[in-house]
Amino acid sequence: MDSIKVIVFLALISVILVGALPANAWKQDKFMITVWCPPPAEDGPLSAFAQEGYTLTSAAPDKLDIVQKHGLRALVSDGLLVPATLDNPEQRAKLDAMIEIAKKHPATEGYYLTDEPGTSAFAGWGKLVAYLRKHDPKHLAYINLYPTYASNEQLNVSAEEIRKKSNSGDEIFVALAGNAGTQAVAAAYKEYLRQFVKTVKPELISYDHYHFFKKFDGEQYFLNLELVREAALGAKLPFLNIIQADTIVADWRLVNKDELRFLVYTTLVYGGRGISYFTYWGPKEYHGLYEDGVRMPLALDAAQLNKEMNVLGPVLMKLKSVGIYHTAKLPFGARAIPASCPVQVLGRPDCVLGLFKANADADTFMIVNRDYKKASEVQLTFANDVARLQEFDRQTGKWKAYSTIKSGSPVTVTLEAADGRLFRMRH
Repeated sequence: MDSIKVIVFLALISVILVGALPANAWKQDKFMITVWCPPPAEDGPLSAFAQEGYTLTSAAPDKLDIVQKHGLRALVSDGLLVPATLDNPEQRAKLDAMIEIAKKHPATEGYYLTDEPGTSAFAGWGKLVAYLRKHDPKHLAYINLYPTYASNEQLNVSAEEIRKKSNSGDEIFVALAGNAGTQAVAAAYKEYLRQFVKTVKPELISYDHYHFFKKFDGEQYFLNLELVREAALGAKLPFLNIIQADTIVADWRLVNKDELRFLVYTTLVYGGRGISYFTYWGPKEYHGLYEDGVRMPLALDAAQLNKEMNVLGPVLMKLKSVGIYHTAKLPFGARAIPASCPVQVLGRPDCVLGLFKANADADTFMIVNRDYKKASEVQLTFANDVARLQEFDRQTGKWKAYSTIKSGSPVTVTLEAADGRLFRMRH
């Protein structure tokens, strides 16, 4: 018996030492709508930011009062939030003092740490995350990751790990059979995510992916969504997608309102719990949502999407993603709707179907028009006996009757370009 107690004690110690999430760790309580390059922490810009439907900004510790004044939360940004601080007693004391201020402030959502680290940096950031968690477990330690199209040198994953993953029977690699290049991309990125979760022990997976180029659309957008969703579900973490809203890179095109809607609703249908726009505030040459402090037309389109997300958010936060499927032609990383799926799409519209579970059954689904250029009428059938179909109304925030199901008859859903609609089945 004593030996068993020792084993259990050592196991518990090992869990503590590797930084497992404590019971009072940060838990997301609200759908995140945020930006890269936030507005200045001043009354005018923050008032507009809040009115446009954003919920989260970044700010220095001494700006938290004004953030709170406008009903916002913030990721605290400070030069002390780097791993090297922990090795310098004087700097570490300053960090401790800053944490004491931030953790008591009601506007604090967490701490901004870094953008796009490779695996070689994970140990250092993991050490800082563990330190923050020890001193302030209730607030998020935020790190943003690379997209799938980062090079192996940027991700810093080994060729051997990529080879082993590419040869595995993983469903994603089977789906990519015949495309060795994309298989290798998926393998490298899966390893990158695996090491991030294992070493850093995050509370959120955040990544960026920029899809729209002047002459074409990228090929890996849905592959990236699939891999991040898979990693987030496996680690029981929420995920956030940073989406394209500028032309800071010469080859990018400035998205229009329907392309922006495509990025938002494809993230929602995959179970994402947050959207961040890249970029919000910056000089004219960025062509972001604000140029030299002047609001651009796309900012109004983003504000409309934010309004919808703020209504959808409380419902989506209660749902767990349990299935994600596409109609043909399948993008890289996408799965076809299986015959066992309780919702079937007739014909060949360009759609994404996401299944969600609120209670015991997967009775909620979102259907998204993958075509951002034109509207589509989608016909749905249901495998099980469904008495009626309800839709979540983005205007009222309530479920409303959509259709009474006639046995064997399809239900028609009209989707505007790139739009998504949330339904639940009442048996």
